[in-house]
Amino acid sequence: MKKNDKNQVVIFDTTLRDGEQCPGATMNLHEKMEVARQLARLNVDIIEAGFPIASPGDFDAVNQIAKTIKGPVICGLARTIEKDIVRAGEALAPAKRRRIHTFSSGSDIHLEKMMRTTRAVNIERSAKAVKLARTFTDDVEYSAQDTTRSDREYLVDLYTACAEAGATTLNIPDTVGYAIPDEYAELIAFLIDRVKVPGLIYSVHCHDDLGMAVANSLAAVKAGARQVECTINGIGERAGNTSLEEVVMAMRTRGDSLGNVWTGINTKEIMRSSRLVSRMTGFVVQRNKAVVGANAFAHESGIHQDGVLKHRQTYEIMVPEDIGLSGTELVLGKHSGRHALGAHMHKLGFVLNEEELNAVYEKFKVLADRKKVVFDDDLMSLMQEQASDAPKVFALDYLRVTAGTDALSTATVRLKKGDESFLDAACGDGPVDATLKVIDRITGIHGELEDYSLQAVTKGEDAVGEVSVRVKFGVEIVSAKGSSTDIVEASAKAYLNAMNRYLFMKKFASKKKITAR
Repeated sequence: MKKNDKNQVVIFDTTLRDGEQCPGATMNLHEKMEVARQLARLNVDIIEAGFPIASPGDFDAVNQIAKTIKGPVICGLARTIEKDIVRAGEALAPAKRRRIHTFSSGSDIHLEKMMRTTRAVNIERSAKAVKLARTFTDDVEYSAQDTTRSDREYLVDLYTACAEAGATTLNIPDTVGYAIPDEYAELIAFLIDRVKVPGLIYSVHCHDDLGMAVANSLAAVKAGARQVECTINGIGERAGNTSLEEVVMAMRTRGDSLGNVWTGINTKEIMRSSRLVSRMTGFVVQRNKAVVGANAFAHESGIHQDGVLKHRQTYEIMVPEDIGLSGTELVLGKHSGRHALGAHMHKLGFVLNEEELNAVYEKFKVLADRKKVVFDDDLMSLMQEQASDAPKVFALDYLRVTAGTDALSTATVRLKKGDESFLDAACGDGPVDATLKVIDRITGIHGELEDYSLQAVTKGEDAVGEVSVRVKFGVEIVSAKGSSTDIVEASAKAYLNAMNRYLFMKKFASKKKITAR
């Protein structure tokens, strides 16, 4: 943030940390790297890459992002515990621009029931943690959870102590989504006025439990906050976080009523970011979601259609092109070569080595034989499959189904496990049910399908169908996706991907992730 521009709002993206804490949204290292690269293209100011102490996988992800991603500040989360902060410092060491974000709590219910400590001890520990973090970086953020249910005078003492200890950003989280806009704005203004340490940036982190995360964030900006913590598509704990695309486009569209604030976000990358995160996490964006939903710029009413045809601004307050929604253009076909594919994948933001490009190219050729044209979204779907770094214990080798209104659905499936092949058949209530039953029989593992959704990746009768599943294996719930022009095949791939992830997790389980804020 430029020190002389008080109207710039810093965008702190926590998709890879708080967003990933959303049940079922866990991403592997490869997937996190693709999202981090896209966040850099989006030009977010700060990427909160993870919680390094939570697991070896989180440490590796933060460390790899710190080594690789240029431009944004790379941030790691840490409790006010020495080992957390040291671990975060180690993970972030390769980053040219790095931040440690340390947190405790502000409300008495958190202090007494969860942390089992006192206000005075919490102040002492928090200030000590900030001082330790400053030995690793001069960019330190401090948060006190549940500020909207905290004693205000205590918050003044807590935040003042942390600012005097060296925190440069003070975050005021609405951890449980309890606030309403006027009340939250008043809290922000109160703390800005009462914490008498110059040069601080005040940040907000709002949850959407009452559907007011974006409204609360904007109210806070109007009250003087100059950093908003948010996630792509608003994913996150429980009902989610402040939606990046919504808060950014609100400031772009209605900045006049918010004090002429602005962000450095490259809004033309918003739609691509939304689609990528949706595919990497398996969370489908609802059609009527603001800004990035499929219906956001659709008009069915005759009156609306007439108005838009005459002049866009009659019913559109944003231009679709501003978020990168200019229509998906045909770029590749079955006669396109490996070099052309590689060049276009680079244009889409994917960095592939020779081995990865060869693997994607083989899948591309199969897809191009099935489809007349291949769109950008088709390629992004291929990359989502490629991004799985969990070993494929079982792979789909053959699938044949029969179904009809007057016939019992049956499926014949052949799976490969290393050099071995296993063939079996089963009947079911429809071709998908029959297929999944065969997979269970062959593998000897029973999965309970908790959620299943299907969406077309692109338009047209030959569109790639993308299936998202959440499968329960014992006590573990795993999310996965699969894609194909054949929706039964896509379903089988998604289910197998979930099963392979489960087997990988079972064999190489890291210690349980710690969640926060």
